[in-house]
Amino acid sequence: MSNVESRPSIAKTDDRTHVFHSWSAQGLINPVVIAGAEGSWMWDEDGKRYLDFSSQLVNVNIGHQHPKLVKAIQDQAAKLCTIAPSFANAERGEAARLIAELAPGDLNMVFFTNGGAEATENAIRMARVHTGRHKILTTYRSYHGATAGAMTMTGDPRRWGSEPGIPGIVRIWGPYPYRSAFHATNEAEECQRALQHIEDTLMVEGAHTVAAIILETVVGTNGILVPPDGYLQGVRDICDRYGIVMICDEVMCGFGRCGEWFAVDRWGVTPDLICFAKGVNSGYLPLGGVAISQRIADTFRERPYPGGLTYSGHPLACASAVASIKIFKEEGIVENAKRLGDDIIGPALHELAKKHPSIGDVRGLGCFWAVELVRNRETREPLVPFNASGAAAGPMNEVVAACKARGLWPFSHFNRIHVCPPLTTPDDEVRMGIAILDEALAEADKYVV
Repeated sequence: MSNVESRPSIAKTDDRTHVFHSWSAQGLINPVVIAGAEGSWMWDEDGKRYLDFSSQLVNVNIGHQHPKLVKAIQDQAAKLCTIAPSFANAERGEAARLIAELAPGDLNMVFFTNGGAEATENAIRMARVHTGRHKILTTYRSYHGATAGAMTMTGDPRRWGSEPGIPGIVRIWGPYPYRSAFHATNEAEECQRALQHIEDTLMVEGAHTVAAIILETVVGTNGILVPPDGYLQGVRDICDRYGIVMICDEVMCGFGRCGEWFAVDRWGVTPDLICFAKGVNSGYLPLGGVAISQRIADTFRERPYPGGLTYSGHPLACASAVASIKIFKEEGIVENAKRLGDDIIGPALHELAKKHPSIGDVRGLGCFWAVELVRNRETREPLVPFNASGAAAGPMNEVVAACKARGLWPFSHFNRIHVCPPLTTPDDEVRMGIAILDEALAEADKYVV
């Protein structure tokens, strides 16, 4: 290769000189320049193609560059790009109506935000004003966003650098049968003991001081933890008993990701507030929001809501949500996600578990799965330590590098590989990605003892 050919591109030079990347030590990263994407694939400026098994940040549910969605954005841009949230607007109203029609129960109103973090921020604000209480219960294995309140609600180590955070946050352990904090021996025990843990926490915190319990319906980045049957209903019952607002964060697991419009639909539970973003329009434009029950909306019928955003209900973003929801319905995308999980992804990953001694657990729904890697199945020692970095993270880095070298872009976190392709990924491409993962897991198997 000539010296000219090996020079960094203008895009890479500009990025390294001027772009400050999130969650990164700026001098230790070397971002791949992505030149384009389509469907389930993306490619760099040298033409190397990657099968996107991460859906970017588990948000490109509809796939990259869906032509109908791109066209809807173009059409709206020609019609009206922006208008202040104090006005009524056809796209904003239709997006809210469509989301309310999909939401369970009487979640009939929608407050729009620019993304998931602002959704969780506003959800707890609504709960605090509605109840007149200040405490928020949240789980340790959680991520709710990177703004001040959302970061404090987050349970994983990403919150450490921002502490101390907002007051009133109380953390609890949620269910995780594979690594039970309650020494449970089966899912029924895990469910019962996790619910009793909430009851015990409310006893010592004072249930009358708790405004809300916020949880990810299916925990996302922190493990794709599917709640045991009965857990969400148990939380709903506890909230009803003490007058606590139940908030389900479906920023990652909503809009088809789990094979349901909203993940709570699988268990027939209706929370008071649902936070959404990501899959509502697959991140084609920044958009999030809170679906609000009538009871909480009525709190603000005569009383002003103390919050707002310049771009709340941005018409360009809302038009993309309207188009996306219609495409989902026309193309049966939610149903396809469920089929992919039930018929292809789940069975294939369980087959990998029989082959690779480094796989300790496989779990998930729809197009939302985790492969948890261990050094020893008996002791369940993780392949890498909790929150590993540097040399300690080496074994996982080797697995990820093996995937990328073979043209698969995975989603990894701690000792897990998450399998989260777009919901529109063809069957043969899903099988191709899992076959690549199969090869890459040989790197993890080297560390099994």
